[in-house]
Amino acid sequence: MTIRVAPLTAADVGEALTVQRAAYVTEAQRYTQPFIPPLVETVEQFRADLAVAVGAWSGTRLVGSVRGRVDGTRMEIARFSVAPDQQGTGVGRALLAAVEAAAPPEVDTFWLITGADSHDNQRLYRKAGYEPSGDHVDKVGIRLVVMAKPRRA
Repeated sequence: MTIRVAPLTAADVGEALTVQRAAYVTEAQRYTQPFIPPLVETVEQFRADLAVAVGAWSGTRLVGSVRGRVDGTRMEIARFSVAPDQQGTGVGRALLAAVEAAAPPEVDTFWLITGADSHDNQRLYRKAGYEPSGDHVDKVGIRLVVMAKPRRA
């Protein structure tokens, strides 16, 4: 399978939001919380968050996306989504590398939040160089892990 990675545009938002929702259903089920932010995000909210946004396509099908949210010298890796039938095929690794490469030059640290019980996600992030840097419980009681890594020159 050949994956093409490219910036997301406003025209991709509907399809990307559909993939995001499909990808996050298992997370919602794991934590018995059907209203986690990736599942209730609107098209308008997604469109407003395209400054650093990357998609992965298999042929004409969008199979994943991720966004980077820059704050000074740090960039949050956010809304990382891979279609359920494409998980474990390398799409996630390609997206993570692409969003990191798309970061503005002033970014020196990447960070993300994942569920404490989302072990497959944590394994992917660790392989990409992310290490736990903190944890907390969100407003609905989900235990989260913060992971970070420095940007390599």
